[in-house]
Amino acid sequence: MRTYLMSLACFAIFTAASSLARSAEPNAPGQTTSDSVAVTVNGVEIYESRIEEELKPQLQKMSRQMPPAVVEQNKKRLRTQILERMVVEQLLDEQIKKADVTVTEEEVTSQLKQMALQQRPPLSMENFKAMIEAYGKSFDEVKQRIKRGLGYQKLLETQWTDKINVTEEDAQKYYSENKREFETPEQVRASHILIKSDTTAPDSDPNQAKAKAKEKAEGLLKQIKEGADFAELAKVNSTCPSAAKGGDLDFFTRGRMVPPFEKAAFKLDIGQTSEVVETRFGYHIIKVTDKKQAATKTFEQAKDDIMNTLTQTKQGEFAKTYIESLKADASILYPPGKEPPADSVLIAPTKPRPTAPPDEKSGAE
Repeated sequence: MRTYLMSLACFAIFTAASSLARSAEPNAPGQTTSDSVAVTVNGVEIYESRIEEELKPQLQKMSRQMPPAVVEQNKKRLRTQILERMVVEQLLDEQIKKADVTVTEEEVTSQLKQMALQQRPPLSMENFKAMIEAYGKSFDEVKQRIKRGLGYQKLLETQWTDKINVTEEDAQKYYSENKREFETPEQVRASHILIKSDTTAPDSDPNQAKAKAKEKAEGLLKQIKEGADFAELAKVNSTCPSAAKGGDLDFFTRGRMVPPFEKAAFKLDIGQTSEVVETRFGYHIIKVTDKKQAATKTFEQAKDDIMNTLTQTKQGEFAKTYIESLKADASILYPPGKEPPADSVLIAPTKPRPTAPPDEKSGAE
């Protein structure tokens, strides 16, 4: 059900939390006179070096995951996005000064504490600071980014006060039109031990390796039936990354695992252990540790989440309209040949990434 429209205020805080990106001010010390201008916003010049400073680490990260040709294709798009954001930040900074919006040190500290607690596992402020510095970033720079984002948030709140209203009727309408989004399918929580065939030796016989793996799995199953601890055997013997957690794969729904694994897991009762199950990944011993029956949230159960989401969506739409009005009234001058595409936008609908399934080597599809 959750649809997000990220406002610039949220973006600034998100940037500090996730990428810990550096933030430079227009005409900041260290920029040389030979540095070319990317855009001039109401007389304030934004330099190419600022864009490069943010673009470079993103391209480096992409280059570790994508072919050079794909990275090059994305370079122009990323540059446009960064430039567009800097233009809008400059416009909002001007409005913050005009409106005399202030952000206190206490507000910044409170936001930092929230971010630290949202880490997995939750961190103390000291450990959160150490984590930021381990990324090679300055904690003070991150604080400045957060302060800037909170300022944007305050500014936008002054603009949409009394202009955004979400009623219970709105929430009921959304619930009625999107009931499937409130349905939770049957889920099972299982742990497993995976034994793969070892064919690393150059002269290994695949059939013999397979037989040996099956024999090992059957031997482990015998130990389990005789009372051995499943989790301890998984930690020592399983070749799945879940071994570190005693084989725990957490909850999963139908369609997440390869068919033989899924069929066996959903047949078991809580506490039961399967026979040896063969999949294309190897031989599994599966133990079901919990189950959740299919269920549908009632409107009363979902109402608050729906109203919060509809409010966030309207706030995002308002923020986009407000920013576009600032751009329309501003003097934004690009050097010849550096004009962004006509369809470039800063704020766009986004959805959170789904939680990654268990590693494919464990039996997930």
